Amino acid sequence: MPRRCSFKLELDFPQPLAGVDEAGCAPLAGPVVAAACILNRDKFPRGIDDSKNLPLDKREALYAKLVKCSCWGVGVATVEEIDQINIYWARMLAMTRAVEALGLEPAWVLVDGNATPRWQRPSKAIVDGDAKCRSIAAASIIAKVTRDRMMVDYARDYPGYGWERNRGYPTPDHRRAINDLGITPLHRRSFGLVRAIEQRQAQPELVFEAVESFESHPPVVESAPDIMTQHIVVEARPAA
Repeated sequence: MPRRCSFKLELDFPQPLAGVDEAGCAPLAGPVVAAACILNRDKFPRGIDDSKNLPLDKREALYAKLVKCSCWGVGVATVEEIDQINIYWARMLAMTRAVEALGLEPAWVLVDGNATPRWQRPSKAIVDGDAKCRSIAAASIIAKVTRDRMMVDYARDYPGYGWERNRGYPTPDHRRAINDLGITPLHRRSFGLVRAIEQRQAQPELVFEAVESFESHPPVVESAPDIMTQHIVVEARPAA
């Protein structure tokens, strides 16, 4: 049975050909990270696949080999940029920076997804490219491992959110931590869930001050003043 992830899609494109993918669009916290990778088709690590399909240990092992035998670059879009230009354009920005970080201009770029950044270089978007194209899959591994390591470092600065495990994704334990510990500078305030929690926490709490109690007394009722009324009696007159 042939592997889904191969060089088949890449054979029609000139070299050097770069595959590009990103990691971290869905999380509530942390940057979005993209990677570009140009593989040597005569010398590359076996087992390259979509990073989501690889267990942690194999992903880390492939990353260690890829950074030694391929040309690669990483681009990052910060949390501030995500909130300023939205996650879609931050993703495009990170991918652009990743290709620029290669140190050379590829003859063609294959991008995972349904759109490419607005650049002048020849490129093509491939839906589910990280599962079909070996160069894109290699980029997905580099992007995923790079971002995961960043989130582990951030977890040391902001303990309690579980970023070393959930990588900033909206897992139940991460949501509970946001409610209990509050919003950090690394949370994406443009995301609806984070914004809703921040707005709820910003609402002032009603404070009820203790009031000294007194014995109850019946209210003082003043007697109503006498009202003088005039009664006019009109006597019937006899008929003429």
